[in-house]
Amino acid sequence: MKVIKNLYFKVNDFVHAHKEGVPFLVYTVFYLTWFSILENNVTFPKYLIHIEADNHIPFLPAFIIPYEIWFVYVLGTILFFLFTSKNDYWKLFLFLVTGMTLFLIISTIWPNGQDLRPGLKGTEGFFEAWVLHLYQTDTPTNICPSIHVYNSLGVEFAIARSEKLKKYKWIQISSFILCVLIILSTMFLKQHSVFDVATALVLGILMYYLIYYLDIVQAFRTSKAKRQAEKEYVRKN
Repeated sequence: MKVIKNLYFKVNDFVHAHKEGVPFLVYTVFYLTWFSILENNVTFPKYLIHIEADNHIPFLPAFIIPYEIWFVYVLGTILFFLFTSKNDYWKLFLFLVTGMTLFLIISTIWPNGQDLRPGLKGTEGFFEAWVLHLYQTDTPTNICPSIHVYNSLGVEFAIARSEKLKKYKWIQISSFILCVLIILSTMFLKQHSVFDVATALVLGILMYYLIYYLDIVQAFRTSKAKRQAEKEYVRKN
């Protein structure tokens, strides 16, 4: 009983120390629920996204590697900043949540998809079989803007602007290279149209300007602190 009690207090202390992670967990549930509804209902998209540039991009199944690494890249960076730098964490959180919510709204009011995928049998090697498995588990719908591209930009921006990571050049360089490879993978695997990638890039640059150039997170904190100080002044006087 004592062991259980001690474990409870340790877990409670851990959660309290990293309570900023709760909004991330809540939003994850919210996002996955909404996205699941879209995936189950938008099986035949009303709008197909396919531009001329897509016809000139080759299918390169080896790019499944950076495409799948994306999941570790994004989640790992979120957790790293959650435990090491709350300021970087909140900026990344705001960046991701804004773009992902816009994506859900766009997919809801403008049900879209693509017809770029080649016919695969999975018999032409390990990478092709891996891509075929991806095709079987991920529908070619709800694709604009590309979340793979947008979130990769968010992670890369967070790492590039982090004071904590500035001295680690190998991390900076590795993150940039991985970000570029992930962006390319979305097109080389025929998961996204160039249009999806372009819209994600534009949205990502806009959010970078708001979050890292204008620093709206710090502006919000300053405004909040000022309001609290004014309330305290009024209360005392």
